[in-house]
Amino acid sequence: MPTALISHPDLLLHDTGSFHPERPERITSVLSHLGVSGDESSNESGDESPGTNRTGLVRLSPSAADEARIKAVHDASYVDAVAAWCAEGYRILPTGDTTLSSASETVARMAAGAAIRAVDAVLSREADRAFCAIRPPGHHAESDRGMGFCIYNNAAVAARYAQSRFGVERVVILDWDVHHGNGTQEIFEDDPSVYYISVHQSPLYPFTGAMWEKGRGEGTGYTMNVPVAAGSGDAVFVDVLRGQVIPAMKSYQPDLLILSAGFDAHVDDPLSGTLVTDAGFQTMSRILMDFVDDACGGRLVSLLEGGYDLEVLGRCVADHVGMMAS
Repeated sequence: MPTALISHPDLLLHDTGSFHPERPERITSVLSHLGVSGDESSNESGDESPGTNRTGLVRLSPSAADEARIKAVHDASYVDAVAAWCAEGYRILPTGDTTLSSASETVARMAAGAAIRAVDAVLSREADRAFCAIRPPGHHAESDRGMGFCIYNNAAVAARYAQSRFGVERVVILDWDVHHGNGTQEIFEDDPSVYYISVHQSPLYPFTGAMWEKGRGEGTGYTMNVPVAAGSGDAVFVDVLRGQVIPAMKSYQPDLLILSAGFDAHVDDPLSGTLVTDAGFQTMSRILMDFVDDACGGRLVSLLEGGYDLEVLGRCVADHVGMMAS
């Protein structure tokens, strides 16, 4: 089975202005390091499109997620308001610290649509694994508000779609972005069918994700937070994965793993204080690939979240996707 790469040129249209960390060049850097260009036509036939030079990669094209898929995880009033705010020329999302432009709502639906396309590819066996080079990121977006550069929660949309479309019973969302995914946790904190696991720096924005936050109601025990201190490097992150995360996921026995793949824990990222290196992320990816091969039949959907040094982000994503395809 090939590994799918999913992106779209329209993802560049979310205009965050000059010098914003979450900028369109993040996607162009990722695609450049993968040896493809953002304006190449995708090829749904299963063949690599021209210019793709990573063995085993097939490029697939998404469509924007429809409102019903977004509203499966977000309040209808919030989704309707986002569309209105963008149409009315708002430059800042009123619910949180997120820049908007006229195209932002459409682009956010395209990012969620890419996550849906990845689920389709993996669960219909077009591909064992899929990576989505998308923006804006999603893991800070809660059911009724966006924040932290996020508008809609791509991982949450993907998980609910996998359950409603394919009948998947148990989903793990593993989030190794350096910032806690408060939105993903909030959406699923009372739901035992989605196990949310986050490894993140603490204290750091959004200042949530304490170890004692373990879900609520029927979802108690299906949220795991592993905060790590500033200055933590490869050894800490690898030990956490091997010693805590992998055993928890093995016990849960997921049918699908969704990775909120942030690469901002890197030592050179401007928005964090952790010290993970390229080699550390390579080891983390290999640990994860071994797990999905053993426990999920290879089924992995990896979604780009943070990572704000362009060169570092491109390198680390290329390494990660290369391991997915190997």
